[in-house]
Amino acid sequence: MVRTLLVLGLIGLTIAGCATLGPAPPPQQDNLCEIFSEHPRWYDYARASEREWGTPIAIQMAFIQQESSFRSHVRPDRKRLLGIIPWRRPSSAYGYAQAQDPVWGEYRAEAGSLTARRTHMKHATDFIGWYNVRTNRMTGVSLQNAEHLYLAYHEGQGGYNRGTWRGKPGVQRAARQVAQRAARYQSQLDACESELRCRRFYQFAPFCR
Repeated sequence: MVRTLLVLGLIGLTIAGCATLGPAPPPQQDNLCEIFSEHPRWYDYARASEREWGTPIAIQMAFIQQESSFRSHVRPDRKRLLGIIPWRRPSSAYGYAQAQDPVWGEYRAEAGSLTARRTHMKHATDFIGWYNVRTNRMTGVSLQNAEHLYLAYHEGQGGYNRGTWRGKPGVQRAARQVAQRAARYQSQLDACESELRCRRFYQFAPFCR
């Protein structure tokens, strides 16, 4: 009995320790300027992804808010066996972008990021950019169309082309929320991006990149 309690205690400490890994989620997630003010490197990562792949910063961040609420190590809740016993998770989704194991492996192989981690914002934003380019190529959805990019992100490009999302009102609702948040984020970013670009001591307007 004592040994069992010790084991359970160690497991609890491990879980608690994992929960503290990574930066704390922004307390105010409705304002992108405040998010980037708290985590300025996130802006750098999202801007680098936009330059590389073409998905606007606001759409990237709206995806991440929807998927993980900016929690770095989040996973789907476990199912309950007999309604009580913690069982398997419904998917292998993990990290900021909730990327699943198979597609994350494809991203690492194709994008050349073999050391990429789903718990790092740099790699999460890059993954979203890479995935949306593939969506554009396979479905024709514009990189400016946040709602349909998210539908393909959730259902996969094949599922999107088959229209699997049409029978899923919850997925459609989430996609609309992503689009609305992306539009709001873009409006906010328009007002503060010049400061984000010129925040380093050696940068001077209008020469900030």
